Amino acid sequence: MRAARYERPGPATEVIEVSEVETPEPAPGEVRVRVAFSGVNPTDWKARASATVDGWQIPDQDGSGVIDSVGEGVDPARIGERVWVYFAARQRPWGTAAEYTVVPAEQAVPLPDNASLELGASLGIPAMTAHRCLFADGPVKGRVVLVAGGAGAVGRCAIELARWTGAARIIATISSAEKAQIARDAGADATVDYTADDGLDQLKATAAPGVDRVVELSLGHNLGLDLAVAAPNCSIVSYANEGDDPVLNVRKLMTPNINLRFVLVYTMPREAIEQAVADITDALKDGALAEPPLHIFPLEETAAAHDAVEQGAIGKVLIDLS
Repeated sequence: MRAARYERPGPATEVIEVSEVETPEPAPGEVRVRVAFSGVNPTDWKARASATVDGWQIPDQDGSGVIDSVGEGVDPARIGERVWVYFAARQRPWGTAAEYTVVPAEQAVPLPDNASLELGASLGIPAMTAHRCLFADGPVKGRVVLVAGGAGAVGRCAIELARWTGAARIIATISSAEKAQIARDAGADATVDYTADDGLDQLKATAAPGVDRVVELSLGHNLGLDLAVAAPNCSIVSYANEGDDPVLNVRKLMTPNINLRFVLVYTMPREAIEQAVADITDALKDGALAEPPLHIFPLEETAAAHDAVEQGAIGKVLIDLS
């Protein structure tokens, strides 16, 4: 099969090559997926840039396609099933930037008929991260949600899932008119440009009397802003960080019973992963999740796809193997 792969860490254009490799066979409990689209996330280029490689690695955790073979113990009726895939390259060499990938059967999730394969490849890491950030501390029905970076992959999913589950109000921070439109299209009730000179004042006015849940992508930069609009008992949930680590004033969090939580999708509890998969699938069936703006590359341009994500492409980067 044709696959992108790398044998050492480094810049995408220097280490990723596309070549013929052995087509994998599913082991017991696994399925093989004929990949239609591979989804590229920041975690993929970061792993490629810095990870130690044992032999070679096909990149990318997320994807979509059709099951074409199953291992022992897997129902043969799954052959021909459209699926979305997650964790394909997690401690395994068979990422989704290839014509075929093999994954444990539960990591190939049935894709509802009303969902496109492009949408399926856009789920995985971003949607599961968004789900955990929103719901680790309980439902958001009737609550006010603040999503930092509402135009990003996780941010968009968080807005859509919050809307689907009945959040009373959803506010997204953005940094441009283009990003504001993406967040509004996803279901945000209001957007605030955090880069504006009066960004904090705008957010305070928009969020008054306070928010109940914050989905945060840069705690080091934004903790002060989050605390300025947090209602009592608010949960601030961080899935990433840029720059320096935040400095905590413990009393400022303790007095209003603010909860500070951290999320890494790979180490989420098993029950949280299972709940995320179930809820994401239900949201797909209900039409609550939509395709983000797409940037689609052919397999031969996998390095360029990784560079696009690293450089902050607005929207979702996919590799087309269909």
